Amino acid sequence: MYSTIKEMHSFWAYAVLGLLLIATLNSFVGLSKKKPFTANDRKIALFALIFSHIQLLFGLIMLFTSPYLETAKQIGMGAAMKDSTLRLYIVEHPLTNIIALALITIGWSKHKKAEGDAAKFKKIAVLYAIGLVLLLSRIPWGTWLG
Repeated sequence: MYSTIKEMHSFWAYAVLGLLLIATLNSFVGLSKKKPFTANDRKIALFALIFSHIQLLFGLIMLFTSPYLETAKQIGMGAAMKDSTLRLYIVEHPLTNIIALALITIGWSKHKKAEGDAAKFKKIAVLYAIGLVLLLSRIPWGTWLG
């Protein structure tokens, strides 16, 4: 089960990163060109949000079925925190990505309450961009691309 979820998590990440990048760029362009916030802009941001949350579910399933978690249980969290690979997979990657998803979700919620097109674009642009940067910062690039 772990290997299947890992493949899905890795594959789905491309879609998430692409959609977040598109949603962020779309919002920055809309903000800079003072465009009206349309249903199409809303859909782009919504798809990025939905795909991100599905990715979170894959990640949580992976975390709790991970051999890294079993190793951390056996050696203890003190020793796991001294191992950079275990620390990345058990603590840094999940925690940073949960924070990123929280910011993306806040961006979506705040845009709905914002008055005016510029405010809507700004909420999505800023919070989705911060979320995207956080996600990119904790991807295990050596494993993912190698």
